[in-house]
Amino acid sequence: MKVESSIIQNKFLRVQTLNYGASLFEVFHKDKKINLILNLGSKKNYRYKHASVGSTCGRYAGRISNSKFRIAKKQYILNSNEGNNTLHGGKVGFSKLPWIKLKQTKDQIVYQIHSVDNDQGFPGNLIVNCTYQLKKNFLIIKYEYKSNKKTHVNLTNHSYWNLEKIKKNMIYNHELRLNSNKYLQIDKDLIPTGKTKRVKNSIYDFLKFQNLGKKLNFFKNKKIDLKYKGFDTTYIVKKNSRNFVGSLKNKNSNIQVNFFSNLPGVQLYSAQNLNYKKKLFPYHGICLETQYFPDTPNKKNFPSTLIKANKRYTCFTKIKIY
Repeated sequence: MKVESSIIQNKFLRVQTLNYGASLFEVFHKDKKINLILNLGSKKNYRYKHASVGSTCGRYAGRISNSKFRIAKKQYILNSNEGNNTLHGGKVGFSKLPWIKLKQTKDQIVYQIHSVDNDQGFPGNLIVNCTYQLKKNFLIIKYEYKSNKKTHVNLTNHSYWNLEKIKKNMIYNHELRLNSNKYLQIDKDLIPTGKTKRVKNSIYDFLKFQNLGKKLNFFKNKKIDLKYKGFDTTYIVKKNSRNFVGSLKNKNSNIQVNFFSNLPGVQLYSAQNLNYKKKLFPYHGICLETQYFPDTPNKKNFPSTLIKANKRYTCFTKIKIY
């Protein structure tokens, strides 16, 4: 299937999406004339292997340890694609597949994917709708999903944000604030241990706006593997009536992006492993992936990702762009 792009827009924003991975290709700030996310350049590149740039990740965004889990007394063996573990749904996750475009209006587009029973090892025939909608200066992402069997689902958008006009400036001049005072402790494979840690007085503290460049320098000077030289960290969002998750801003472009979601966590990824065809580089963008926690199917104390048969589920992320 060929790559097809679609555009929704209003007076504030122009958003270009692609059927492959139900991906965001461009979030264009009309007043500042800046595209706020990274893309792969040619749209044809979305048919091939890439770092989930702008894509919808599923069936299960994040990592599942040892590529297996149990539901009731049955064990399910998943497709491994990161050592012994499963990342973003397996070798052929949702970010790599063409979605069907169900409908489009001037300010809304809906994609759908059908994932059959045992796809990448996951049980149940799963149908997912991904909706992108514009309302004034908000970009709204909504997922609706239903399976005919009990199964685990965790969906997120994997856009790399860069608010600079000139993208080669990387993310060092960005400032980030997160509505979180706890994060998940991880092991050497970036799998949650099940324990939480407080951010206070640590490199992980973003309760007030912090410069990303200064934070990343802390990691860069350490003699450690590149995958640890930055953030790949799940933050537990403090519950609040506004569903506020966090804010990203850049003084050079004078743009601020606020994130709101009804999901319990946000994965902060500083793109230390990003490298694509001499187009994209480490620290080129920042991911703020609103989602459930990684490895939840194997961690009973985490908010559950198990869905019941034939019941409809929904989650949203609202992104306000100034």
